[in-house]
Amino acid sequence: MSRIVLAMSGGVDSSVAAHLLCEAGHDVIGVFMRHGEEALEACKVDSAPKFTLPIFNPRADHKQGCCSSSDAEDARRVADRLNIPFYALNLKAEFKQIIDYFVDEYSRGRTPNPCVQCNNWLKFGKLFDYADSVGAEFVATGHYARMIQTDAGPAISRGVDDGKDQSYVLFGIERKWLPRMLLPIGDFMKPKIRELAAHVGLRVADKRDSQEICFVTSGHHGDFVRQRRAEQDTSGEIVTTAGKVVGKHPGIEGFTIGQRKGLGVAMGEPYFVVRIEPETRRVVIGEHHELARRELTADQCNWQVEPPTGEFRCTAKIRYNSPPATAVAELLPEGRLRVVFDEPRHGVSPGQAVVIYDGDTVIGGGWIE
Repeated sequence: MSRIVLAMSGGVDSSVAAHLLCEAGHDVIGVFMRHGEEALEACKVDSAPKFTLPIFNPRADHKQGCCSSSDAEDARRVADRLNIPFYALNLKAEFKQIIDYFVDEYSRGRTPNPCVQCNNWLKFGKLFDYADSVGAEFVATGHYARMIQTDAGPAISRGVDDGKDQSYVLFGIERKWLPRMLLPIGDFMKPKIRELAAHVGLRVADKRDSQEICFVTSGHHGDFVRQRRAEQDTSGEIVTTAGKVVGKHPGIEGFTIGQRKGLGVAMGEPYFVVRIEPETRRVVIGEHHELARRELTADQCNWQVEPPTGEFRCTAKIRYNSPPATAVAELLPEGRLRVVFDEPRHGVSPGQAVVIYDGDTVIGGGWIE
């Protein structure tokens, strides 16, 4: 059997992943990744490197996030229950890169996706460094996606639970890591995962899923960005697509394409953010049909399989929670990508990822321009 480093968040999914790997006879090492201030070491296991557990203040709004000190305790209890070693890795310095990216993107009028970057840089980046340090062959997580074998080698495929599928957030993982990735719960439906957790006596069986950005403790990303860019004035006008000024806003970082609620203006009918102009600091709003786009381009692409040359048919997702849509894609010079959808898509947002699929298999994707 194999030695496996498993990212444990303290939630039910990674906890059941640990159970499944142990049940299969693997040598599992549980790892919890923290990004807050340093505290005393949480736990020790013989013959492994020393890492510290940072402490994170509870969310002020009591919303469910991840990476809190209570999550670390949940993960430790699961590890104790399964009799596997458990470490908390202090990644505060590395996580600053993700926070800086988040703040920079919103300050530029774009919509970042820190969870994708966390997977790219930390979960399937730094964890492989740690795996190598302890002689582990694989890194595993509790994502709802599957590792499959194709003629071209290992690939990531959609999870069997369509409502929980997380293959979208894994598109940026470098192809070289795919042979060493394990996704133990991708073949299960969520209710079955909770059933398994209860069956083996894991206290997290009924724990709520994490849904918030873990480092935005207030739950308001605009406030978070403004606190870190206090010297930068991004306030400006709210205007309609016809150019009529209808209000003022405190900063473009509080808005994202497709947003309907919290616009701060009453129009008498539903209006949405259709464009953000960082140069003029204007937030442009319009009716729903004005969100429609048939085409997009993306840069900083990552390909997990060799992409076809020329134009090729595919399905594409423009957001984590959007359904895949049929399209034609084409690789452009300088690592860019063009996607033309068969039907218009609403809410195409610069800064989000467009992920390309061949059936259920992730081909790759890029960041929407």
